[in-house]
Amino acid sequence: MNPATAPTMQAPPAPSAATREQPAAALPRLLAGIPASGAMTLEDHLTVHGEMPLTGAHRRRQVREQAATLIDEVQRAGLLGHGGAAFPAATKMRAVASQRRRAIVVINAAEGEPASLKDRTLLEIVPHLVIDGGVLAARAVSADEVIVCACESAHAGIEATTRAIAERDQRASSHAPKVRLTTVPCHYVAGQETALVSHLNGAPARPTFTPPMPFQQGVARRPTLVNNAETLAHLALIARHGASWFRQVGTPTQPGSALVTLAGPVARPGVYEIEHGASLSSLVAAAGGATARLHGVLVGGYAGSWIGAEHLHGLALSNEHLAAHGATFGAGVVLALSELACPVAETARLARWLAGQSTRQCGPCVHGLDALATSVAQLAAGGGADPEGVGQAQAAQRVDRLASLVTRRGACGHPDGAVSVILSAMDAFQAQFADHARHGPCDACARPAELPLPARPVPSGSQRTGLRRQ
Repeated sequence: MNPATAPTMQAPPAPSAATREQPAAALPRLLAGIPASGAMTLEDHLTVHGEMPLTGAHRRRQVREQAATLIDEVQRAGLLGHGGAAFPAATKMRAVASQRRRAIVVINAAEGEPASLKDRTLLEIVPHLVIDGGVLAARAVSADEVIVCACESAHAGIEATTRAIAERDQRASSHAPKVRLTTVPCHYVAGQETALVSHLNGAPARPTFTPPMPFQQGVARRPTLVNNAETLAHLALIARHGASWFRQVGTPTQPGSALVTLAGPVARPGVYEIEHGASLSSLVAAAGGATARLHGVLVGGYAGSWIGAEHLHGLALSNEHLAAHGATFGAGVVLALSELACPVAETARLARWLAGQSTRQCGPCVHGLDALATSVAQLAAGGGADPEGVGQAQAAQRVDRLASLVTRRGACGHPDGAVSVILSAMDAFQAQFADHARHGPCDACARPAELPLPARPVPSGSQRTGLRRQ
């Protein structure tokens, strides 16, 4: 399979009923027409994507009819959330719209996951596409305000979005929802839906116990639609081109394209747009190929799952294909680990970092993750005088026991995600864990960490390559 090249930037016809079902299936979509540096201006954005639909509707009945049509189109498109949970976007929209009260739309680009750069990349280079999605969603759920939430350290994205909002304010009609930008702490769980709502309400950015759910009572006690930035960027394209166009790429159960943050031993790490179901090998090839042999790949980020090197051949990046390996696509993170690294030491470092990201409001997170991190550190330290691996077995059993006590008992999904990544590492790298039990730390343990943590971010950059399924 060869990567499809990015289309030449050209002015499309103005969106209309006749053009919304256009047959262009080429990738990239989200990254179409991006400049060599900097963000797309409003003029550039309109040249590539055309005017935003629904802007001509002012009468209440007309707006309501067009909004219902958009939600139906999103449902036909099969758009799933791109924040990690893959929840149907139309279902969320209908839940907010059914409240029949003045709502708020929150664009979640907080991205506290240090292994992910896709949402900040969208704000950096195509902020108008993201804002389009938020405004269209606002019209669909009867919201008069759109809040863009960015990680406080995402300086380029904040600057680009601020300029984009100013550009739009100059030509906005009195009927357009108000768009504003706010920053969010870069804590790992600060971007969780209820944590984000809590922050916007003036409280700490940490998950809250529900109900009421945000769609019932969120920001300012109003029905609130919280969607990932990438999800809304896709929505903006569906509104222009239709559900059939959206489904021309991807798989039947996971249609469309997705942004992937690729890191590790590849020539050009960065953010790539792929078709759901594209092969891992095509993604690595588009990044210039691997620069070292691989131990394995972490899919889905730090709440995801490891897949060992022996299972990577023919691996496809969609939930239906990844399920056989106990993995999901998640928020679109692919972290490759080279054979030069020690997966046991990497897992121990990651487990300790995840324990440190607790908001310290429930026992499974405060005590369970700390105990898990300590047990994994003991596994990494090994026991050189343990030729039969008895100590290893006991430590592994302790991890399993702690995992069962932590899973599904936290105030949010953070403990579950930590358990997933730890247990999958122990399964994917059984030989390396066993070696540590018999011989203690290996030479690779002293190497610098390969997994990106806040002190070592993923190299930034976006690619205009679109990858298709074989």
